[in-house]
Amino acid sequence: MTRDLVDTFGRTHRDLRISVTDRCNFRCTYCMPEEGLEWLNRDDLLSFEEITRLARIMVDTFGVDSIRLTGGEPLVRANIAELVSMLAQLDTDLTMTTNGATLRRHAAPLKQAGLKRINISLDSLKRDRFEELTRRDELDAVLDGIEAAVEAGLDPVKINAVVMRGVNDDELVDFATFGRERGVAIRFIEWMPLDADEGWSNDRVVSQQEIVSIIGAVYPLEPIQRGHEPAQRFRYLDGAGDVGVIASVTQAFCGNCDRVRLTAEGQFRNCLFAVDEFDLRTLLRSGADDGSIAAEIERGVGAKWAGHQIGKVHFIRPHRSMSQIGG
Repeated sequence: MTRDLVDTFGRTHRDLRISVTDRCNFRCTYCMPEEGLEWLNRDDLLSFEEITRLARIMVDTFGVDSIRLTGGEPLVRANIAELVSMLAQLDTDLTMTTNGATLRRHAAPLKQAGLKRINISLDSLKRDRFEELTRRDELDAVLDGIEAAVEAGLDPVKINAVVMRGVNDDELVDFATFGRERGVAIRFIEWMPLDADEGWSNDRVVSQQEIVSIIGAVYPLEPIQRGHEPAQRFRYLDGAGDVGVIASVTQAFCGNCDRVRLTAEGQFRNCLFAVDEFDLRTLLRSGADDGSIAAEIERGVGAKWAGHQIGKVHFIRPHRSMSQIGG
């Protein structure tokens, strides 16, 4: 018998995001400083068996029904398809977020191992801009990876694009066209203050209203009723799919958020913007039973605050960047 994982505000949590590594093969300008980051030692990372045990506790005890593998870049973790196969036995909605650069060789094995769908981060369709943002000339590899994901039968394939004013906000219609022509879902994400160089400012955030207005002027849209998913979706009136916006800044959805996170070294986070973490790795490696681990998870969720308060004077910026937390 499962029980709900509920915080003090009555929000039930059933979506687990697991970072499998802090390493990445890109050095994106908004999530990693140019000099790079100090990577975790291999022994500090949770093993596949440890990750699976924690996920099983979350599924069996609290009814978690969605698991997303993130990084860093999850495809740099050796033998990642083995972890997917282990987690697939839990019978959840199992998905992954990747930068797609090596997806051509991974897509089919991941699908065969039990991955159901995939999100691919891509912030520009322009070669020079892509290289400037990622410090890598890998746009062709990412585009090929998107094709490979579609060919492998991962469904849906979603493209995540972080929109930054003065950087890539002139590509909104280009991305919409890309998604319509290839049958993949585009999800625009408002830029959040999780960049490693702390260059974020509110005036560089392109709002959901602006994004929808610009795309709608070319491809008319209508809103789709929203559930617990982070994206507000809009349907193309001509029937060519939909586009979504994750408006974490201008239209925060904290009241409906059902996600919790596990970092690559086993720290439990009750919010993307949490300033406190709960150490599950030490419990695992000291012989704690499942009940004790579940109790610590409940304690972590019980400490969750009402919302992130971005843009407010009392907002507290997390000490980790996005690449260290996982999406």
